[in-house]
Amino acid sequence: MSIANENRRLSSDFYSKSCPNVERIVHNVVSQKLLEAPTTAAGALRLFFHDCFVEGCDASVLIASSSTNKAERDAEINLSLPGDGFDVFFRAKRALELQCPGIVSCADVMAIATRDLVNLVGGPRWEVQKGRRDGLYSKASRVGNNLPQVNQTITQLINLFESKGLTVMDMVALSGAHTIGLSHCKEYMSRIYSYNKTFDIDPSMNKDYAQSLRGPCPNNHKLDPNVVSFNDISTPFRFDNAYYNNLRKGLGLLETDQKLFTDSFTRKYVLSMAKNEEFFFSNFVSAMIKLGSIGVKVGTDGEVRRDCGFVNP
Repeated sequence: MSIANENRRLSSDFYSKSCPNVERIVHNVVSQKLLEAPTTAAGALRLFFHDCFVEGCDASVLIASSSTNKAERDAEINLSLPGDGFDVFFRAKRALELQCPGIVSCADVMAIATRDLVNLVGGPRWEVQKGRRDGLYSKASRVGNNLPQVNQTITQLINLFESKGLTVMDMVALSGAHTIGLSHCKEYMSRIYSYNKTFDIDPSMNKDYAQSLRGPCPNNHKLDPNVVSFNDISTPFRFDNAYYNNLRKGLGLLETDQKLFTDSFTRKYVLSMAKNEEFFFSNFVSAMIKLGSIGVKVGTDGEVRRDCGFVNP
């Protein structure tokens, strides 16, 4: 089924009768969580992306592993997904279960909460289409090739995004999510030490910036998994277009970030978003709506999980 057809089966007023206060309930929960943990917005956004790119937006990334099944969240690339992201979705679902038991899917909770968190840290707001059902299974083996890797080429990234029904413009706009959030040393170590036979440091990276990252990330085999760096060194807690301006200065943290500027095909989009924040916001909203429509389960597909971490018995 195409994204367009799926999207027509979602609606902004899906819960108007069954749980009319769904948006207010979610908003209250996420606002409180954000006060407690300012990195929650970035965590939720990353989780939402990782969920939608694997099996579609069905909250399968929230399901815990069992003795007989290794779930998506325990795939290697997902082990660094932040606890605050999981917590805000679980909290919002519990609050809804008190008011509207068995009505609102975890997948819709993720979509609404992510939108609210982006907006609360300065980003745009959009109408969330609802009516997603939750997936019935979650398998780590399905994750690998469905998510971007930090060492991929622009061509590989474009192919991956296009396989999900997303354009190059969507890809560049969604990459702007890195205007908030954090990355671990292992994700950029190859850029700041022994990059290749010619350069010790990735030549597309600002040399002073690279040197500053070496302190917290020493070149040894005992990297502290708790050490992280901001994806956006300018305004790390505000959702804005600083990420794109950073790329122009060689201040992209991940290699795939900086490649968006060094690659001639994607550079024009980066420059447009660096120049005009409204242009970035408009394209980000469009891309998020499309992202939230990938592979959705509706009608009799899937279920409405009572506990987001476990499939209903």
